[in-house]
Amino acid sequence: MEGIVSSKQQQPLVFAYYVTGHGFGHATRVVEVVRHLILEGHTVHVVTAAPDFVYTSAIQSPRLFLRKELLDCGAVQCDALTVDRIASLEKYSETAVIPRETILATEVKWLQSIKADLVVSDVVPVACRAAADAGIRSVCCTNFSWDFIYAEYVVDAGSQHRSIVLQIAEDYSHCEFLIRLPGYCPMPAFRDVLDVPLVVRGLHKSRAEVRKELGVEEDMKLVIFNFGGQPAGWKLQEEFLPPGWKCVVCGGSDKEEYPPNFIKLPKDAYTPDVIAASDCMLGKIGYGTFSEAMAYKLPFVFVRRDYFNEELFLRNMLEHYHGGVEMIRRDLLTGCWQPYLERAIRLKPCYDGGVNGGEVAARILRDTALGKNHASDKPCGARRLRDAIVLGYQLQRVNNRIIGIPDWYNLEESKLVGRSSEGSQFLREVEDFEILHGDPQGLPDTMAFLKSLADIGAGHDSKKDTDDEVREDLAAAGLFNWEEEIFVARAPGRLDVLGGIADYSGSLVLQMPIREACHVAVQKNHPSKQKLWKHAQARHHADHEKLAPILEIVSLGSELNNRGPTFDMDLSDFKDGEKPISYEAARKYFAKDPSQKWAAYVAGTILVLMTELGVCFENSISILVSSGVPEGKGVSSSAALEVATMSAIAAAHGLNIPPRDLALLCQKVENHVVGAPCGVMDQMTSACGEANKLLAMVCQVNSGLRHSVGGSDYGSVRIGTYMGRKIIKSTAAGLSKGNNKDDMDKDGIELLNNEASLDYLCNLPPHRYEGVYVDKLPETVAGEEFIRKYVNHEDSVTTIDPKHIYAVKAPTRHPVYENFRVEAFKALLTAATSDGQLSALGELMYQCHYSYGACGLGSDGTDRLVELVQEMQHSKASKSENGTLYGAKITGGGSGGTVCVIGKNFVGSNEQILEIQRRYHVATGFKPYVFEGSSPGAGKFGYLKIRRRNATERT
Repeated sequence: MEGIVSSKQQQPLVFAYYVTGHGFGHATRVVEVVRHLILEGHTVHVVTAAPDFVYTSAIQSPRLFLRKELLDCGAVQCDALTVDRIASLEKYSETAVIPRETILATEVKWLQSIKADLVVSDVVPVACRAAADAGIRSVCCTNFSWDFIYAEYVVDAGSQHRSIVLQIAEDYSHCEFLIRLPGYCPMPAFRDVLDVPLVVRGLHKSRAEVRKELGVEEDMKLVIFNFGGQPAGWKLQEEFLPPGWKCVVCGGSDKEEYPPNFIKLPKDAYTPDVIAASDCMLGKIGYGTFSEAMAYKLPFVFVRRDYFNEELFLRNMLEHYHGGVEMIRRDLLTGCWQPYLERAIRLKPCYDGGVNGGEVAARILRDTALGKNHASDKPCGARRLRDAIVLGYQLQRVNNRIIGIPDWYNLEESKLVGRSSEGSQFLREVEDFEILHGDPQGLPDTMAFLKSLADIGAGHDSKKDTDDEVREDLAAAGLFNWEEEIFVARAPGRLDVLGGIADYSGSLVLQMPIREACHVAVQKNHPSKQKLWKHAQARHHADHEKLAPILEIVSLGSELNNRGPTFDMDLSDFKDGEKPISYEAARKYFAKDPSQKWAAYVAGTILVLMTELGVCFENSISILVSSGVPEGKGVSSSAALEVATMSAIAAAHGLNIPPRDLALLCQKVENHVVGAPCGVMDQMTSACGEANKLLAMVCQVNSGLRHSVGGSDYGSVRIGTYMGRKIIKSTAAGLSKGNNKDDMDKDGIELLNNEASLDYLCNLPPHRYEGVYVDKLPETVAGEEFIRKYVNHEDSVTTIDPKHIYAVKAPTRHPVYENFRVEAFKALLTAATSDGQLSALGELMYQCHYSYGACGLGSDGTDRLVELVQEMQHSKASKSENGTLYGAKITGGGSGGTVCVIGKNFVGSNEQILEIQRRYHVATGFKPYVFEGSSPGAGKFGYLKIRRRNATERT
């Protein structure tokens, strides 16, 4: 074989290299691979939308051919830092889905015309399929794939876009193998992987030469500003930089005038030279900036981008090698740069891995084109892919990590997860704290949280950063005055057993608190005693002549959910004169930086207490959040966070709020401050629930908030439900006044009149729905058609999109039958336990599950889990042992998440659940997290008042 390769090496090869249209980072790394291919004498045709100079400035060769073509669009950005998820999917559909057949035909013809030996994609999906149709081998070279990036967007945009992600994954499956770059995301679409070092462009000039050309003295600190665009209407200002600093600006506008301490680089400047000549970089994390900062050991001050999932993995690797400092967006825009720059130049980046990935990748591509087979005979990963691409980023947010996560990511995760998920090892008394009020009740997660507080306090005592320190811990260590009292509250997530999305239609709902919970620690301090982070201190001193109360929040485990770990604000921002600001103003306030929008769930409790109860907060407040409730799993992590936060704040300020009232206030946080429409069932269960007991409630609470959620599955189904109610009311009104009125008795007319003023669909019996109204309901209706005929749908929470097509019949049917199912379920629970009772309960759950699916709220993952429960239930072995599992259903708002299973309280049930978990893992490559056990709600837990013992007491 080696002899064959050697003989073929005399013949130049032809490569077709497809480059995604998202950003310059892909193009710059492709340049390095292409450069090495051309140095070996091969011909490369690059299909790209990037400007020619990106390639020609580094490669001057007649064997380089550039073809301008956009075959994907990447992520559509509202500005330099924010991705528009729905627009991204719509743009991709316009660019690559609608003209797909034409694209494939064109590319196949072109590939055959240039006689390509190998197709390389970074990371254009359709290129892999075109290569397969042309009979040419293909390879991808990337650190992420678009199925993974778009998967989270589908969760937001709705199932109508799911086919895009499925098609992308299918296209990638035609790729022979993946050349995987460091800092990679999980990419289950690829069957085989070869890892290479960082792909980095080399240097052309020395540090001294570059600084001389820029006119920057050696003793001057230099930061390179690299954002690829700036927010509209925002300008760089001289005072942004500390004395003794200068800034070189990449990609700046030719029309803008720059302050004297800022230097605009030409658009075709060779940025690796400037990066290596700088003292630190300020920008957003993309592969190009990340790899060159790592390679040249340049500290990187980064501002988080929203909804671009690649960033999390690059960021964790950057910080793993001590190269990153996060700047919050507000401080970027207001020019509070000094504390971040000073922190950055104290870092000592220590990446010592390879940087010759371009050369290594080129060698692999050459050998592949010559016939070498890098692929294994492992089975195709298409089956395990389905959940990854439908649930996307959400699937990572559990404690059992999926395959394909980098080692350095697992290291980071183990430090975070270990604090809360391994609680059983911390059952010993936490001697560092004196408990002045309350009882931990022996709850393992509460003991673990107290242990984590002790560890954070010990880190504060050491006053030094350790190599394995988690960044949130550093912020948390400086959060509290450890000698003062701290108040701790706990609130669990919840399991929706039955009722779910029918809550807003007035249905009875059955819920149970789960074992997993959120802990929140709160301390109030006089502003003169409040510890301030350096960036907050700089901003606070600039804005206030006298001390004013502030709010500081640290969220432990934030990196696992791709959000900013800290948040701070002046509490005066919640005031408009002497009154609290409006909820609408608060939503706009938190929407300014989507990466910190999570803080609205926490800080929003303060505004609600100010608005609804007239509470006046004169002291600063420090809040530490640690949640063991997985996000995006349909178990109400947001309600647990709101309830725990408000409970802790109330305790710290001496407020006695009954659990029911607290739940209603927390619903206002989610509906009014966050702007996410919800019933109150989740907050009620988290606040009022009892361990191992079902909580039954009727949720007939109108939030009164107008909020457009027409693009999401949950919102669309809700709108369809209210449309159906409006049609039923209109139909009933017409029948009560119609030509057949004389044929009806008085009771019949009264019944129609009642239905003409129907408040909740749950009050319509199924037989009336089937007998009178089902034929009057359309399957679907366009928003504009409904508005023209019925004016509005009488829901103050949602807004109809005139251009959207809404399902009506299935969403209307669901609450009518769901309320009947819940009432039957509740009645059956009081019956004697028997196989017949359990079978009936299980059947009600199955019916609910399929009703969710009919509404468009199902998912491939949850459907598969329910199928596995049925397979187990109806297996011969199960029947011979009298069975242990009887039913299952999707929970919460649907579209993925969690499945609730009913079975006997018997060891065999646990064995079957574990077998289902194993089968699902084998089929999909993902190991589902099993929720088991229950715990008390916040009301039953109460609160802890603790004080850290002094050093003498602890010895």
